[in-house]
Amino acid sequence: MTSLPTTAPRLVITGGNGFLGRHLNRHFTSLGYRVTVLSRTPRPAQGEVAWDARTLGAWVTELEGAAILINMAGRTVDCRYTARNRAEILASRVDSTRILGEAVASCRNPPAVWLNSSTATIYADTPGTAPANTEATGVIGEGFSVDVATAWEAAFTAVPTPRTRRVALRTSIVLGTDGGAFPVMARLARLGLCTPQGTGRQWVSWLHIEDFCRAVEFLATQTTEDGPFNVCAPVPLPNQEFNALLARHYRPWLRLPQPEWLLTLGAVLLRTETELILKSRKVVPRRLLDLGFAFRYPTCAQAVAALT
Repeated sequence: MTSLPTTAPRLVITGGNGFLGRHLNRHFTSLGYRVTVLSRTPRPAQGEVAWDARTLGAWVTELEGAAILINMAGRTVDCRYTARNRAEILASRVDSTRILGEAVASCRNPPAVWLNSSTATIYADTPGTAPANTEATGVIGEGFSVDVATAWEAAFTAVPTPRTRRVALRTSIVLGTDGGAFPVMARLARLGLCTPQGTGRQWVSWLHIEDFCRAVEFLATQTTEDGPFNVCAPVPLPNQEFNALLARHYRPWLRLPQPEWLLTLGAVLLRTETELILKSRKVVPRRLLDLGFAFRYPTCAQAVAALT
């Protein structure tokens, strides 16, 4: 791997070995950044640095003089919401964010900007023709997932960091071929499970992985705005239309119905939760659009075509 000059801007990323983190690492490396990954299971040969996501340690020195800090740490929510899993999902997000806040506050030369992962699931279930959720007018929901999201963002703003701009990334489902939800969706579509899930009327907010990386870059380098940003494509669509797109691209010889009772049974067998597909997420990136960010894949048809 070609060494970058020591004068190149530095980016520190936690959760850098996950789907989104890997893509961000490659994206910013291609832009000329020196990327340092903080990991619970570091690979020293890859230049990764150990941290436990709970306590201060030697890793704090990596933040000194960094141009950008991105926190993507957090246990997957693709699981059953048992008491243990709920506790781990919450702690993995809140603890890592809290300790990063303490670390940033302790720096003599802290990162100029800190982007912290959040989720578009913070908004309430949005049925039918109800207005889409924007950052200014969105309705915050209720329930376990929303409680996690609000605690996550509260931890993000808990410690004053006057010299570091902070941006909360309220990210929707990100579509890519090498991780996240899309490979599972594609596999199921080939088996005929590309029909409306439940009623099919629930909204799907989504984003192509390339636009996710570009949006993070834009928020880190092309604006001085802070606070929460919806990181999603500008055109959400109903679940039935999303599945129709998959059906057109994968052309299964048989299409199987997916009533809610069957999805509930399947979620138990697959050790996951139906909320991930049945909650209506109708979110638009109002602040990104107002700042002039241009999506390469503004419609889901364009995104799915590029991924299949």
